[in-house]
Amino acid sequence: MTLLNAHPTLPHEAADPPETFEPGFPGHEPLEEEAIGGRRSPLRRCIVTAVVADRQGMIRFVASPEGAVVPDLEGTLPGRGLWVTADREILARAVAKNQFSKAARRKVKVDPGLADRVEALLKRRCLDSIGLCRRAGVAVSGFEKVREALRKGKAGALIAAADGAEDGRGKMRALAGEAPVVDLFDAADLGHAFGRDHVVHAMLAPGRLAARFLEECRRYAGLRRGASGEGNCGPASAGRATDTTTS
Repeated sequence: MTLLNAHPTLPHEAADPPETFEPGFPGHEPLEEEAIGGRRSPLRRCIVTAVVADRQGMIRFVASPEGAVVPDLEGTLPGRGLWVTADREILARAVAKNQFSKAARRKVKVDPGLADRVEALLKRRCLDSIGLCRRAGVAVSGFEKVREALRKGKAGALIAAADGAEDGRGKMRALAGEAPVVDLFDAADLGHAFGRDHVVHAMLAPGRLAARFLEECRRYAGLRRGASGEGNCGPASAGRATDTTTS
């Protein structure tokens, strides 16, 4: 199984001009003074590690008027961004070592359960992204439908329930080629996103919505409790066999 890098340095992309700003997805923040290399640059510096990387692999926080640290996953909240690599251990260090106050240059209040809160928010965003793809008609679910779609063309993302059996997912990977595989969610989570009781196999067609979903999954994988080194988001050809369940 190809393991997801919890804090990848993603390819740089030009920031959208103001007239095409789209809130709700990472990488579409307004111009910010904390950008590295110019206000339109996608690069940010982690307040914990000092590593400069693409903002798509990071999480933005801001200090509220009341002085509380608030996660800004949509990148729309006003104020100077406090950026942290999308990694649970790094975020825990930011909380434990008072890095938010140091970066903000003033005393701020940090919820001790901030990492859990961000994990839950990111998971919700991932599943909401699947729901958006479904409503847009670029997502299919069920063993036979996914298999048929894979045979007909290239997949933008293959999604497999983490609690599914192993044979079927291996069959899907054999058809998916180099398409990214995501197995970060269980069948009940996926079922909720598709408006069903459970879903074991799903696929998103290539395109912008699938790319956004994968961005969210990369950040979520880094924040998953007790899941360091787990979770697949690599090429299907590198994965291991996994499901005979048909859903």
